[in-house]
Amino acid sequence: MIRFTAVSACALLTLAACDRQEQPAAPAPVTAAPAVETPAAPAADPNALTAEGLGPVRIGMTRAELVTAWGDDSQPNAVGGADPETCDEFHPANAPADVRVMIQNGVLTRITLARGATNKTDRGFGVGDAAMAIKQAYGGALFAQPHKYQDAPAEDLFVWSRGGSTSYVTDPAARGVRYEIGSDGKVMMVHAGDPSIQLVEGCS
Repeated sequence: MIRFTAVSACALLTLAACDRQEQPAAPAPVTAAPAVETPAAPAADPNALTAEGLGPVRIGMTRAELVTAWGDDSQPNAVGGADPETCDEFHPANAPADVRVMIQNGVLTRITLARGATNKTDRGFGVGDAAMAIKQAYGGALFAQPHKYQDAPAEDLFVWSRGGSTSYVTDPAARGVRYEIGSDGKVMMVHAGDPSIQLVEGCS
């Protein structure tokens, strides 16, 4: 009788142990991962020339709006175009050094970084930079054509952000940048704006 009781007790203990083993372990507490802050995109450089404009000045604004932003012609007695009412090119009094604007029929159509300008485009290129570096940066988005007055390696490098093509562009909504390369293979001037960037003699 004692032996039977001992055996029974042992069997009950074994069953209890089995029950405990079959019960799933309690899940480990979940710890929320710390929030990762996404780095903010770098702000656009207000001094960078783009196909749309430079700083507060935008392609397509009126002459009056341009004058409000940058002031009027710094040399009003200089001749900017054969017919200033139709097309005029000048340096606004408060514009960055050696930055010129083109006004056609009362509307800003082009901004030019002339020979002494220190501003750069939004891709980091400006007067004095090598044509090869520009070609490598833009790749297939850029097309070249021979310079009208200088021998190779002088050339014009065009990058249209909208409405452009490899032929002459006439769509007034088109916007682009033209790097004018000299015979030394470096940028002489940079023109940005509408199809007027294709003009090779100022207003003509």
